[in-house]
Amino acid sequence: MADVPWRATADGLTLVVRLTPRGGHDAIDGVETMSDGKSVLKARVRAVPEDGKANAALTELIAKALRVPRSAVVLAAGHTSRVKTLEISGDGAELAAALAQAADRG
Repeated sequence: MADVPWRATADGLTLVVRLTPRGGHDAIDGVETMSDGKSVLKARVRAVPEDGKANAALTELIAKALRVPRSAVVLAAGHTSRVKTLEISGDGAELAAALAQAADRG
């Protein structure tokens, strides 16, 4: 996986996700290259995209996959878009390794 949708930062990791709400179950579905050439992590949640429910479910899904507290995962951009940017606090290298494993299982 040469081009990944995350990058380590000084205080954690920045992650770009393409979210599918009402996806039947909560899951990480791997990495995808969009038509503009950008890589995104594909994720789906059962929650509906109303009142921030899908965004909350996404942060919970990512926190669980990376084994970090929910408070460590912050939605930085894309509140009403399918493509979202998350900021995850912690050790960037460890988070990147955990995310690579989660994406491979997807």
